[in-house]
Parts: sequence; C-alpha cells; structure tokens
Amino acid sequence: MRSVWIVIASLLPALARAQTPTPLPDAPQPALRWTAPDGSHFRLSLARWNSDEGQAPADNRADQESSTDTAPVLTMFPHPDEKPWLFTGQANIIFQAHGGFHSPYSGPNSFSGGGEYKTSLLGTLYSGYAWHFNSHDETDFLVDMESAGGRGLSQALGLAGFTNLDVVRNPTLGSTPYLARGEILQIIGLSRKMVAQDRDLFDLATTVPARRLEIRVGKMSLPDQFDTNEAGSDSHLQFMNWTVDDNGAWDYAADTRGYTVGGIIEYDSPQWDFRYGIFAMPTVANGNTLDWAFSRANGQNWEFDWNHSLLRGKHGVSRVLAYVNHADMGDYRQSVQEYQNGLTSTPEITDTERQGTVKYGFGWNDEQDITNHLRVFSRFGWNPDKHESFAFTEVAQTVEAGGDYNGAQWGRPVDKIGFAFVSNAIKKDHQRYLALGGLGFLLGDGHLRYGRENIEESYYNLHAWRGMYFALDMQHIDDPGYNRDRGPVWVEGVRAHVDF
Repeated sequence: MRSVWIVIASLLPALARAQTPTPLPDAPQPALRWTAPDGSHFRLSLARWNSDEGQAPADNRADQESSTDTAPVLTMFPHPDEKPWLFTGQANIIFQAHGGFHSPYSGPNSFSGGGEYKTSLLGTLYSGYAWHFNSHDETDFLVDMESAGGRGLSQALGLAGFTNLDVVRNPTLGSTPYLARGEILQIIGLSRKMVAQDRDLFDLATTVPARRLEIRVGKMSLPDQFDTNEAGSDSHLQFMNWTVDDNGAWDYAADTRGYTVGGIIEYDSPQWDFRYGIFAMPTVANGNTLDWAFSRANGQNWEFDWNHSLLRGKHGVSRVLAYVNHADMGDYRQSVQEYQNGLTSTPEITDTERQGTVKYGFGWNDEQDITNHLRVFSRFGWNPDKHESFAFTEVAQTVEAGGDYNGAQWGRPVDKIGFAFVSNAIKKDHQRYLALGGLGFLLGDGHLRYGRENIEESYYNLHAWRGMYFALDMQHIDDPGYNRDRGPVWVEGVRAHVDF
C-alpha cells in the first residue's frame, strides 16, 4: 500500500502544470484501446474526440489532420503510425474506499458493511507487427503481456455492478505476469478503394479497404471487438464500474481474468458492420480453466453495427448484440426445488449443473455526439436468468444511460467529466435462490429482500502531462447485491494512469 502512494505522490507535481499544447509534427494522434483483467476494452479515437479544439466530427478528417501540429501529446513516448510495428504499454492504479453502511446481516459473498479500502494495480505491455502493412490484405500479429495485482473491496464480492473493472474476481490469483492476448488478424479486401482508419492496439492498419472481411483467431477478450462504446467502455480513462463499462446481462465467454480462445469473422463497410465469434467457455462458473471441446461447450456471439447519427454532421453508432452459451451450467429453479425437497441443506447451483445447458441473451448499445464537447450513450441488456450466471456477473436485465463532457471550454481539452446511471436486476428464480441462502460466484448475503441494484457514477479525469492522467471517482449503490436490507453505500475512488 505504501509503495502505491509513493508512486502517486511522485506524480502529483504534474497536476500543477498547465495543459499546454505541444507541437507534434512527426507523431500523429494515436488511437488507443485499454483493457481490464475481466476483459473490458475501449477503442479511444484520440484524433476524433481529444483534439486541441475539443472537437472534430468523425467524418471531418481534413480538420483532424490540420490540428495535429498543435495537439497535446497523449502518450509518454511517440508511436508513429507509418511503422508496421507497435510497442507500447500502460499502468493503472485505482484506490477505492467506502465507509460503514446499514448491514443487519451478511453472508459469505456479501459486500462488507464495515469501512474498508483497497488498491489495485494493472500493467499491460502491447506489441504488434503488421505483415504487408497498409496493403489490401494485411496480416497483424499481436502479443500482449499483463500483470494484475492488488485487491478489490470485499474481494470483489457482494455487488452485481462491482466498482472496479481492473479487479480480478479471484483473490487467490497473484500478480505473476501472464499472456493476455496472442492473436492473428487477417484483412481480406473486398473493394479497391482504400480509406483511412484510426490505428489502435488490436488493429495496426491506418488504411484499409472500404469493404473488407477481417478474420481474427487466438487468445483474446470478447469486449475487444463486441459491445464497444467510445463514451462508456474504458475503466482507465472513464468509468470504473464494470456494469457501466460493459453490458451486465451479457454473460460472455471468459476465464477468471476475462480472456478466452476462439475466432471472429467480421464484415466492414462504410454504412454497417457485422461480426460473428465462437469462443471457449470456462469449465466451471468464474473458472480459470477453459473447455477446449467446442462441440461440447462454446459461447457464440453476433453483433450488427449501424453507423448513423441522429444529428447531422455528428458521430453516432447503434449496435445490436445477441449471444448463446453452451456450458456445464446449473438451474436456479431446480436448485430451489431440490432444497425444498430436503435433498440439500441450502440451495446449491452446482448440484444441478448439466453439460450442454443453453443460455442466451440480447443487448443494445448506442452512442451519439450532441455537440462538439458533449456526447451521450446508453445500453440495454436481457437474458432469461433461468440458468447459472457463469462468466461475467449476476445480471439478468440492465438499463444504462450516461455521457461525458470534455474540458475545451475551460482550457483543458483532454480532461473529461462524466456521469452514468445503471439499473441491474435478476429474475424470480434467481431471487428465490439467493433469498433461501444460495450462493452465486459473486452474490450471497444468506438472505434477500429483493430490490433493483441502482448505481450512479461520476468522475473527473485530468490530463496532467503527456500520457499521465489522474481521476476522482464517486459511486453510489442502492440495494447492493439486490438486497433492500443493506446499503446504500458510497464508494470513493482515486485513479492514476500512465500511457507509455
């Protein structure tokens, strides 16, 4: 803990420096997408949203290019777009705390009613090489290493919408570095016309065919490519809560750290995109071992993106997501029935697990620029919640709305202030299971007086110098773990982030 505060204290003097735009004639704006250990990601198109004017609609590329000479430097070291290789990294430190709150009882998986504080540290090294760089048929090779240390509040238990997306959901996993991704991306051009593209950590090309297929195979995380949102998917520069950054009802295939093995085929065009992916499921809920028999267990995902805007000249995208999981999952209603028939002392979801059980769901995701400084986003997600929450979190329905505002009007164009509201719910069988003392892999107070888990989160993210950022964050949770007998709770957070 002491070492973390020494790091933060050493960076504090940068806060006093003005955010003066620095000439950058040879380093175009990078486009970055950061990753948390449970797999959430965000493709940050800095050229579009973080210009020194605090503006530039997505389709106004000429204005973007003319502003790069006066844009602030957003990484510690330059990353030239004209090179076929990329070596970069990031470090993210989050300190969170909460005071005591009303808690007449608790269980093995409860959010602690007493005051506590915890610190997490996440570091990632990204590397990539593009073969036939910026050609009609480019091939990218990507390898990322990661280390996740520290702890989450209450060992990341007791909340469906947990407050820190960087936290690994198994406290026994240490900070030993591990392979986060090992991917091959193949672009197959379907048209001769080449168009500009913002480079990011998982797609190295800066020019691509206007119509193309992209085939991606290897170890990856589903939110790298699915359910992305420019205003609400980044725990390192935006919101920290994992049901704000991702669709809580999307129980996507992943191990404990948020990664899996599989493949995606994607069609891209100027007006719309479509992608399909199939991935390995964990052998047990929240497990770190994957089932490699795809004929027995798999997670399949479909997503359609419509590139349109409700406002002329502004950026806007709508996405529709569907998923189907086949895995060794239990049944909430059957678990309760076995308990009521005296077969178990408490409801136990693992006693009803059956290989080949099917779970499905749907999601909707929208983002829209309102002005040159304000953008909004929303999500909706649903699954029937008959079968065991298996890989992400315990949510059957989620409704979310939020937005952010950049600081150009007060002379700090890269700074952001954001607010989001998300309401999560579970269905009757899941409620009954928890009320009778059953445990999920995240929730279990021993009893339950059900209420929707409603969360408000706000943050201010300050760009201190180059790739150095600091943020203050506040979250308010009503009915933590869907329990009206407990809470509400306020969680305060401080974040230090560095892009190398």
